[in-house]
Amino acid sequence: MKETIIKEAIDAMVKCNEAEAVAIMNRAIDEGLDPVEILSEGFSAGIREVGDLFGKGRAFLPELMLAADVMKSVSEIVDKAVADSGKQTEKIGTMVLATVEGDVHDIGKGIVASLIKTQGIEVIDLGRDVSAEEIVNKAVEYDADLIGTSALLTTTMGEQKKLEELLAARGLKGKIKTLIGGAPVTERFAKRIGADAYGEDAAEAVEKALALLHA
Repeated sequence: MKETIIKEAIDAMVKCNEAEAVAIMNRAIDEGLDPVEILSEGFSAGIREVGDLFGKGRAFLPELMLAADVMKSVSEIVDKAVADSGKQTEKIGTMVLATVEGDVHDIGKGIVASLIKTQGIEVIDLGRDVSAEEIVNKAVEYDADLIGTSALLTTTMGEQKKLEELLAARGLKGKIKTLIGGAPVTERFAKRIGADAYGEDAAEAVEKALALLHA
């Protein structure tokens, strides 16, 4: 049963079919399955597949953005189900998350937001194409422990460096930890610009975020 629903979740995400995706998640919850598991193994796997298709030129920006919106709708159902079950993890920190200015790709960040929320970390998702200044301002406003940024284009990676420089200029370096990711981003780049951590994928981003909070 679980395997079938996971497969259906992947298919719905690849088709960017929001109504079908929502129905599948609701059915999974009704059948007593763990919504976080279905989100991680099904919908997250599906959205990664959309990203791969985009990388191969077999999917285009509108599909990429639509898939991110589908993921958001499914994640909202999961958030509500976890809250209603009473199993919600005690809040351990706050993270501001954004795709950097000049970049409208939202898939990776959407997966990270969904998975990090399940760990007791409050996520303030600023969306895509967000300036470094706004990210820092929102982090201060929400008294965030972490800032997570995604850059999917080599031309926008410089915004992640700019963010580190802004934090340093405002005396916030080290007080607000930074986690960066995105297709062209590397561990070496993260160290070079002074970011606190690099996540190669959503699962590693969750591990790194938890490690930074407990450091």
